[in-house]
Amino acid sequence: MTQTVNLVALQMTSGPDVTENLDVVATQLAQANLPANSLVVLPECFACFGTRDGHLLTVAESEGKGPIQARLKALAKEFNCYIVSGTLPIQCDNPQKFTASSLLISPEGKQLAHYQKIHLFDVSVADNTRSYLESKYTQAGTKVVVADTPIGRIGMAVCYDVRFPGLFDAMDEIDILVLPAAFTQVTGAAHWHTLLGARAVEKQCFVVAANQTGVHQNGRETYGHSLILSPWGELLAQRATMPGVVQQSVSLAELDKYRQSMPLSQHNRFRSHFDKSS
Repeated sequence: MTQTVNLVALQMTSGPDVTENLDVVATQLAQANLPANSLVVLPECFACFGTRDGHLLTVAESEGKGPIQARLKALAKEFNCYIVSGTLPIQCDNPQKFTASSLLISPEGKQLAHYQKIHLFDVSVADNTRSYLESKYTQAGTKVVVADTPIGRIGMAVCYDVRFPGLFDAMDEIDILVLPAAFTQVTGAAHWHTLLGARAVEKQCFVVAANQTGVHQNGRETYGHSLILSPWGELLAQRATMPGVVQQSVSLAELDKYRQSMPLSQHNRFRSHFDKSS
């Protein structure tokens, strides 16, 4: 396993135009001067955001096919990096819904893992959107996904998932947690750093969280503050509210230091199980 990994979060203010959003990703990657063994995490809904949720049905792709997936695989090869696709809509067995899918793509342009967002954002928030009903068009996932790769064991989650520690307990030991997000301005200001720090500390892993930022075409406001955390919960790097890239090279050898001095996984007397009936 590679000991040094360059962790990258790409912060975006995505709009409804898929091609424009993909061009933004390409431009940011070209400007980032990525070293070898880079892991790039895109935000949730990176390819299409700021429009009505039902619009995503029109851009949903079959797994392994479609212009969004093809462009991401080409970018991974061009810049010799791993890419976590934020989320993109993937067709499912219900034609009226899609899955909020996060794909892990290798530097060779191969899909290594496919996580479907489990916890859907059906909540009320004191902002200008007020009511969110993600489940109207999104089908919840049913599988915990951890990918064993040459750059470490990567746990995959999306946005609202971060509030449910049982999901991360079910991952067992991971080296890196990736979390694409579109955290709202209100919930982000209240909880973003607290929740991500808790996940880093309890999992004793590095965290890469890529968020949407700013005011989007439909008036929705997102929090930004994409960041990279250490296994001790330390803030290693952060981008405040402007779109762009934040990156930090880390040594996976540091993980042993934390796990040997405080062996949480050995001491944990509880194990989570997935309730598929909810």
